[in-house]
Amino acid sequence: MNRPLDRRSFLASSAAAVGVLALPKVAAAEEKGGISLGVQSYTFRNFDLEQALKRMKELGLKSAEFYSKHLPPDANPEKLKGILDLCKEYGVAPVGFGVSQFTKDHDKNKKVFEFGKAVGVKYLSASPSLDSFDSLDKLCEEYKIAIAIHPHGPTGKDSRDKWWSAEVILKAVKDHHKLIGSCLDTGHLIRMAQLGEKIDPAEQVKIMGDRNFGMHLKDHDNKRKTDVMFGDPSGVLDVAAVFKALREVKFTGAVAIEYEANPSDPSPDMKKCVGYVRETVKDVG
Repeated sequence: MNRPLDRRSFLASSAAAVGVLALPKVAAAEEKGGISLGVQSYTFRNFDLEQALKRMKELGLKSAEFYSKHLPPDANPEKLKGILDLCKEYGVAPVGFGVSQFTKDHDKNKKVFEFGKAVGVKYLSASPSLDSFDSLDKLCEEYKIAIAIHPHGPTGKDSRDKWWSAEVILKAVKDHHKLIGSCLDTGHLIRMAQLGEKIDPAEQVKIMGDRNFGMHLKDHDNKRKTDVMFGDPSGVLDVAAVFKALREVKFTGAVAIEYEANPSDPSPDMKKCVGYVRETVKDVG
């Protein structure tokens, strides 16, 4: 999904690092319990950045995990400054970015971390290759930015993403840097039922423990194979149980609502989703 910085853009970014890194940071509003409630900007993929930010503001969301259309990793410093200024204007903090690919190519990986540092994110949601971890160990230590492995569930007939569950992720990362963990996607975990794997997203949170660094919160109807609003009878996600699990593991990261249905006009459904989550968190107490 994401294109890496090319060499020329990276060198320009490095030369102008002082100017970029001195940009004012946008403070993310924290929800009750220290959890930042925001959105994955892919929800607004049919809109340009300003149109997406306008819709986020209308929903009262103040943090986002951005994807490459809205926050291009190959943007030059001038464009990047304009993007961050626009985020500040609309009061939306970039707390995460992704989903990014990582391999054993350390220099290429480092460019993504440089970009992450420049925009001030706390984590990079990721789909790393199995041979990338030696590089990622070094980069997480150097930049203090988390790698949050993101499961994608079923990828075709009888096939699945290599990072399809918390058990698979934890087995791969448990002996690596403490900043390498997960950005669980409740919708993709639910989709695994299509392959006969019934997964409880709340239990997946508990399995990852202190290695939860982000989350894509969504519900899914496996019969129609579409995302649905929280509380919809065709969905299965227990939002309350997920937030109880997040509290149990002392999660203080970012929960990004991601809604892939109705891309031409997701705001009405998103309004209901945001309201449902806020009421649920209030009830969880």
